[in-house]
Amino acid sequence: MLFKKSLFLFTLILFSSHSFSQIPGVSFLDSGHKTSLRGLSVVNDDVIWASGSNGTVARSTNGGKTFSWFTVQGFEQRDFRDIEAFDSNIAVIMAVADPGIILKTKNGGKNWYKVFEDTTKGMFLDAMDFDEDGVNGIVVGDPLPNQHDLYFALTSNRGETWRIVTGNSSMFQTVEGEAMFASSGTNIKYPTAVITGGNASRLFYNGTYKLPIIQGKESTGANSIAINSKGSNAVIVGGDFSNDVSAVNNCVLVKLQYHPKFSVPQTPPHGYRSCVEYISKDKLITCGTTGVDISIDGGQNWQLISSQSFHVCRKAKKGNAVFLAGKNGRIGKLTE
Repeated sequence: MLFKKSLFLFTLILFSSHSFSQIPGVSFLDSGHKTSLRGLSVVNDDVIWASGSNGTVARSTNGGKTFSWFTVQGFEQRDFRDIEAFDSNIAVIMAVADPGIILKTKNGGKNWYKVFEDTTKGMFLDAMDFDEDGVNGIVVGDPLPNQHDLYFALTSNRGETWRIVTGNSSMFQTVEGEAMFASSGTNIKYPTAVITGGNASRLFYNGTYKLPIIQGKESTGANSIAINSKGSNAVIVGGDFSNDVSAVNNCVLVKLQYHPKFSVPQTPPHGYRSCVEYISKDKLITCGTTGVDISIDGGQNWQLISSQSFHVCRKAKKGNAVFLAGKNGRIGKLTE
């Protein structure tokens, strides 16, 4: 009897150790810089770019072992809330407001030149996204003062030139107090899936649909949307960043048919979340100021894997590595 009991306990310990070893975590690669990173673009498992406040850009070409940090000359006070990188040398960065600006580099961040500027008072850019080839792209912004349609500009040459197309469609009309959060550069998916927040939180996709997510005040609503590789499912996260520990109505699962169908998770992420990303068919990662969660069942159930604060998480476009970035220049990597 004693032998059986010991064998049972030994088996339980082995099982528990094995189960624990399968839980992913986050390892820290760099931190301590005077910048809040919200832009992140992972070209492949080796090439990572990040952007943030105080005119800061970071780049690694060895999988995050080391990073080069740049302050973009002449833009030291700007907040680069999004970045799109095409390889180890070419990238575009977006400065959000007054004026809204997009810069481009072709030499790994050493020099930048202006490819877009809108000096309209009160304008605010939120996010960029590009197609799989990185040729065609879109930037989205909040409605201009005294207007109600979302702001858009398009590029068809890797961000070299941009064309403003605001006001061309009644589909993108907002209500009073509805806008977007420039929290991780992921509230738009090319070409026309857009999410909003604030007094109203909606999905613009073949029409306009109210989201089953917390909304009604300036700090609430959807922050980020991820779409799977087949374009059939999406996951949307957000919450209330003024009460970031709350998990109430902070995640939406979407069936992306012509008229989208919405549901909510059985177990939601553990607090406000500013970014979500597909890792594989059914595996996702989401992050925010109160931690990082993983789902292995398409977003139905979320497990907290880290209580560390991150603003953005992105998977390699060509590869498997997943990186995260946040305040104080913090950059991390998902570990299995």
